[in-house]
Amino acid sequence: MTSAPALSGPLLVLVAMPEEAAPLTARLAGAADAPTPFRGGVRAVRGELAGTDALVVTTGIGIAAATAAATWAILTAGPGAAVAAGSCGGLGADVEVGTLVIGESFTYSIADATAFGYAPGQVPGSPERFLADPAWTDAAERAAGSTEGAVRRGLMLSGDAFVTAPLAAPMRERFPAALTADMETTASARTAEALGVPFTALRAVSDLCGPAAGQQFHLELDLVAERSARAVEALAGALARG
Repeated sequence: MTSAPALSGPLLVLVAMPEEAAPLTARLAGAADAPTPFRGGVRAVRGELAGTDALVVTTGIGIAAATAAATWAILTAGPGAAVAAGSCGGLGADVEVGTLVIGESFTYSIADATAFGYAPGQVPGSPERFLADPAWTDAAERAAGSTEGAVRRGLMLSGDAFVTAPLAAPMRERFPAALTADMETTASARTAEALGVPFTALRAVSDLCGPAAGQQFHLELDLVAERSARAVEALAGALARG
């Protein structure tokens, strides 16, 4: 079996909401709140997750919130890697609720500079896709595979719009390979890349964006947050074992 990547600092786990943080912080040994410079909405808790030093940061919802909190956390804690965790919306037509999705590449769902020759989702001055670190993506996939339930790996979209059914069809047309949509992961990936930190994502699907007839379209947030947390814990355990 391939060994886990070496971790040169704490594992930074980024989630948007307190409900997504709860199953992670409950797993931390010696958990203690870390002070942050933010006036509200951001919480940081540090402890040991399955034998690995970890910092769980609740960023708040949206691109700007994720960017601000991830920037602060990386500059303050010097993590060896960052993982986006929690929930997401299922965008791929064959993605089901409860599926754990490992982010392999990331772009912005509603960015559009195509009139100037850029690809859909590409912001001028940025690459067409932000890419997860391959070694960390492989490690995340192995960790996900050790838990119960379906696992997928691929493109994740993010943007400051909740992807309802009317938005889902044109978004699938623009991004036929996209598996999920959320409001933070691409911003976190872009921040990690800019600051030289390996990044991947382990988010579980809570809702389907424009479900087909007969599909189950929703799972409670606490259930999918637990699914994501189990996979992050498995990844942390693999890191501790080396």
